[in-house]
Amino acid sequence: MDTDTLSNLASKQLTNLQVHRATFYRGQPSAFAGGGAVAGSVFSLVSVIGAFQDPPIQEQEGFTMGRTVVVLGGGISGLAASYHLSRAPCPPKVVLVEGSERLGGWIRSVRGPDGAVFELGPRGIRPAGVLGARTLLMVSELGLDSEVLPVRGDHAAAQNRFLYVGGALHALPSGIRGLLRPSPPFSKPLFWAGLKELTTPRGKDPDETVHSFAQRRLGPEVASLAMDSLCRGVFAGNSRELSIRSCFPSLFQAEQTHRSILLGLLLGAGRGPQPDSALIRQARAERWSQWSLRGGLETLPQALNTHLTSRGVSVLRGQPVCGLSLEAEGCWKVSLGDSNLEADHIISAIPASVLSKLLPAEAAPLARALSTITAVSVAVVNLQYRGARLPVQGFGHLVPSSEDPGILGIVYDSVAFPEQDGSPPGLRVTVMLGGSWLRTLEARGSVLSQELFQKEAEKAAATQLGLKEPPSHCLVHLHKNCIPQYTLGHWQKLESATQFLAAQKLPLTLAGASYEGVAVNDCIESGRQAAARVLGTEPNS
Repeated sequence: MDTDTLSNLASKQLTNLQVHRATFYRGQPSAFAGGGAVAGSVFSLVSVIGAFQDPPIQEQEGFTMGRTVVVLGGGISGLAASYHLSRAPCPPKVVLVEGSERLGGWIRSVRGPDGAVFELGPRGIRPAGVLGARTLLMVSELGLDSEVLPVRGDHAAAQNRFLYVGGALHALPSGIRGLLRPSPPFSKPLFWAGLKELTTPRGKDPDETVHSFAQRRLGPEVASLAMDSLCRGVFAGNSRELSIRSCFPSLFQAEQTHRSILLGLLLGAGRGPQPDSALIRQARAERWSQWSLRGGLETLPQALNTHLTSRGVSVLRGQPVCGLSLEAEGCWKVSLGDSNLEADHIISAIPASVLSKLLPAEAAPLARALSTITAVSVAVVNLQYRGARLPVQGFGHLVPSSEDPGILGIVYDSVAFPEQDGSPPGLRVTVMLGGSWLRTLEARGSVLSQELFQKEAEKAAATQLGLKEPPSHCLVHLHKNCIPQYTLGHWQKLESATQFLAAQKLPLTLAGASYEGVAVNDCIESGRQAAARVLGTEPNS
């Protein structure tokens, strides 16, 4: 679903509260900041989200060439895994299996009658850090440089972020002045939150909820407004349930290593090697905050599909996997209903809970661990208005749960990417709905109609942005179980899976959003690392 859109909105909103544009290194940079690591404000710490990757959740021995790797799932993780397998010097035979008739997973772009582009999932990708650079390198390798639409650092969508609190939009402050004076919706200057963070001792628990961590280190107001909104923006989840260690590992590690998040920003390790290309250098020089593609982000999985086909990868669509079984010689049998595939190794890029139902009895402990990694649903409502104007210019705004339990945020699509507005151009915004409101409706078995979501979205656009006229165009999509929830103790589930795979030496590698990151860059990286382990190459090279 729209994981990256929400993540972009969340990170953009909260990173704006900074003294300097922060770059936090621990072997790899977290942002295209053009300089060394500098200390930022209390919210500069959010720019590190997604920039660091913990070690992959299982180690694999080198893979003998000439054998068959089956990749389960044709979303961006599975496509990335197949891409890197196919580009090996001596690639194995690769079969990509997708249950639906289309590739790309939650990445989906459609055109309106006037040519406007509507993203049903992610609409922008952050170029920050090594992961962002690797994605841009892939874009260049696929020949898509001329299709890239950047949001440069001096653009309103890069500079302006908002919270909707108390019935009003509040621009998040930036610069030293913003930190030293009261800035609604915060009652006190954020300088005091930073001072509290610097003087708070290191936590002693092996894990903690995001809310508890933020309240302990930054105070109750930052926890209930900023971090609550951030968790809704990135995970469409509840900060009182999500794990700081798994959702925001860079923040957890900063406290563990340096006692303080801000000291971690200041004292983080030096810059590590980065991929290099003309596009990466341009993104760094122009301080891109995000980018998209002219025809929509679905251009990326479409280009990957074309590339895979040219490399001899077998791409099977409309072939849901019915079960997995281990043969006597240690190979897998992949049941597809009317046919079977044999595989020497499987990369699973399908949701953990789905994989858990396919595993054989011999893998019951693994299935139990994976079955507990749940996901939440999000409704995405694309709205287009003729002759309308926004009251503010920026990327969008987030809404804390205390303000509205159902509206996660609204993205101002036309501000970031006016090239996709169509002809004649119309104002495009996207309303994200979820949270406790949607979970309650699902639990009750309520009818989740398009009319319900459209009504709530139009009401939010009218109330929060003053867009009171009926939209000229509307698209409604409910993405069921689209964002995995890394709840308290998620790391232990991954540790259990790691130990089981190592002990049993199963020819199975896990990839995708269920494990160590839900954004597009995270998923692409998980596919790359899975391929590297199957091939027996160094995943961090």
